[in-house]
Amino acid sequence: MIYRRDFIKMASLAGTSALAGFAPFGAMNSKNVRTFSLCTNTTILNSHPEFADLIAKSGVTAVWMPVFLNGYRPYPIGDILNWKAKIEKLGIAVHSLTVPFGHPNNSLGGDTSFDVPPQHWPRSVDVDGKKYSGTSVHHVVTEENSKVIQTASQLGFKKLFLDDDFRLARSPGTIGGCFCDWHKLDFTRKYGHNEQDWMQLKQDIKNRELSSVLRNWIEYNCDQLSGSFRGQRAAAPEVTLGIMVMYLGAEKAGIRLNDYKGSLFRVGEGMFEDKSFSPVKGKTDELFSALFHRRFVAPEMAFSETTAYPADKLSAKNMAAKLHISTIADIRNTMMMSGLEPFPFAHWETLAPAMKKAAEMHQKIAGQKLKGPLKHFWGESSRMVGNDKPFSLFLASGIPFEVTDKPASDGWTFLSDFDSEEVESGKMKSTGTTFIHGSNPEKKFSGVRFVAENLQEIFAFKHEIIPQLKEVPYVEEDKPVVCTWYPESRTVLLWNLSENKESFTVRLNHKKYSHEIDGLDAKLIHL
Repeated sequence: MIYRRDFIKMASLAGTSALAGFAPFGAMNSKNVRTFSLCTNTTILNSHPEFADLIAKSGVTAVWMPVFLNGYRPYPIGDILNWKAKIEKLGIAVHSLTVPFGHPNNSLGGDTSFDVPPQHWPRSVDVDGKKYSGTSVHHVVTEENSKVIQTASQLGFKKLFLDDDFRLARSPGTIGGCFCDWHKLDFTRKYGHNEQDWMQLKQDIKNRELSSVLRNWIEYNCDQLSGSFRGQRAAAPEVTLGIMVMYLGAEKAGIRLNDYKGSLFRVGEGMFEDKSFSPVKGKTDELFSALFHRRFVAPEMAFSETTAYPADKLSAKNMAAKLHISTIADIRNTMMMSGLEPFPFAHWETLAPAMKKAAEMHQKIAGQKLKGPLKHFWGESSRMVGNDKPFSLFLASGIPFEVTDKPASDGWTFLSDFDSEEVESGKMKSTGTTFIHGSNPEKKFSGVRFVAENLQEIFAFKHEIIPQLKEVPYVEEDKPVVCTWYPESRTVLLWNLSENKESFTVRLNHKKYSHEIDGLDAKLIHL
C-alpha cells in the first residue's frame, strides 16, 4: 500500500534535517552496537526512486533485497544490480534474501502469484493427508535454492537470509513435517518403523504425546531442515547465510536451534498488526519469544523480526515500541519488513528519532546480563510438542527477570502447561525455584503453583513476594511495565506497556526513584 501523499511529505523532510536521526551507515556503524535494516525490493524502488534517500536519512544501515521467492525470480538482475550500486553509494550496505520454501498462505502481500510454487516443486502434505504449498523440503527445492545462492554470490552479495520462514511447520504451535509418500518411506526406512508405527505417529502428533516414534519424527525433520541449510551454505560458502525463525520456532517445526549457532538468526515474533500487538500480553508474548531465541545466538548475530503485516496494519508507534524488545533482549540488529509492499512512508517520521534513541540506550547496556527473581524458561515439552502459548505476563509485573536454559535454583519460574506436565511426571525437577503455571485453574499440576495469568493476579503475586526481595529493584505501582535489572551498572530499564504517559517509582531497598515515561516508551534509570 503506497501512500503517495505520505511519500511526498517524507521525501521533502528527507531533503532537510528533519529526519536526520543518524549519520549515514559508513559514518556511524563502527562505533554503534545497534544497526537497522530494511527489507525492500526493486519494484518499490523503481516506482519511488527517492525512497533510497529517505532510507538513508532515516538511519537505516543496511537494505536487504529479495532475489528469489518460493521458486520464482521476479526481479530482473539488471534492476537488482542498479539499485545495489545506488544504495551503496549512499553509504548503506546491501544484502540479499530468499523465500526458500514458501509460506502456506499469503504472507507477502501484493502479487499473490508467488504464494504457489512452480508445478515441479512437490506439494506439502499435512498429517491429515491434505496438500498445501510451502514449508516442505524436497531435494529439488534445496538444489534450486543452492543455485540461487550461487547467483547471489556472483552478483556481489556477501550476506543472505533464508526468509519467511525457515521452518517445516505451517504455523506456530504445529508439529510439522511433510507426510507425503516419499517422506513416509524415507522416515520409516531410516528408523525401522512400520505402518502401525506410522499410524501411531499421527495419533501422537494430534495428542501432542512425546513418544519415541514422535521423537524420531522430530529428529528426522530437524535433520531434513538442517541438511538443506548446510547444502545451501556449501553451494557458496563465501556467502554468510541466516535464517528467519517463526514465533517460538523450535524443534517441533524442524528447527534444531543448536544447529544454527554461529549463523545469522532472525528471532521469531508474531504480532504483526495493532490488533495483536496492542494488548499487554501481545507485547509480553513477543518479548518472550525474542528472549527464548536469544539463548541460541550471539547478540551480534541476532536480528529482530520487526514486521508489519499487512503493511499498513501496524501503527508507527507500535513499530517504534518493538525497538525496545530488541534492546531488552540485546538483539543488536533490527530488521524491518512488510512483505512486498512498504509500510506507510509517514512511519519514518516516528521511526527515525525512535531508532536513534534505541541505539543510544542499547549502547549503554549491551552485553550486560539480565538479573532478577522471576525466571523466563521454555522447556523441552514446549519446544517439542507445545502449543506455543507461554506464560509471559509476569514480564509486565515491574519485577526484574532473567532467562534460564534449565530450571533455576531460586526465584519463581513461569511454565507453560506442557512444561508443567513435565514437573508433575517427575521428568523436570526443581532445585530450589518455585514453579508457576497460570492458564486454567481447573488444571492441577503436582509441584506447580497456580497464579492466574491476568494483571490483577500478577500484581497480587507481586506484593506477596516483595518482602522477600533483597537488593532487587522493583516498580511500586501496579501498572504494566517491563523492568529489567543490570546490576553490573546498577541500571534498570523501564518499558511502559501502556499507551499513555505514566509515572513509575522504582524502589531499591530504602531508596526510591520516580520517573515519567511516555506511552510505549522506555527509559534507563541509574540507581
